[in-house]
Amino acid sequence: MSEANVAADQLRLFIERVERLEEEKRGVGDDIKDVYLEAKSQGYDTKTMRAIVRLRKMEKHARDEAEALLDTYKAALGL
Repeated sequence: MSEANVAADQLRLFIERVERLEEEKRGVGDDIKDVYLEAKSQGYDTKTMRAIVRLRKMEKHARDEAEALLDTYKAALGL
């Protein structure tokens, strides 16, 4: 088997892996959407839930910094 064939086969395998992972990602995205819809049907505010999820992903120091900056901006605007 030539090097070109090996490289083409390897490239095809990489592409197929990415395609499978993209499909899984779509499925997970749909599952997440379903959870938010279920929470909304139970009376929860999904916008706030998304904000909480976003905050929980952040490291504490980054979250503290973002909250301090938000407080500074709010104070500057008299909120």
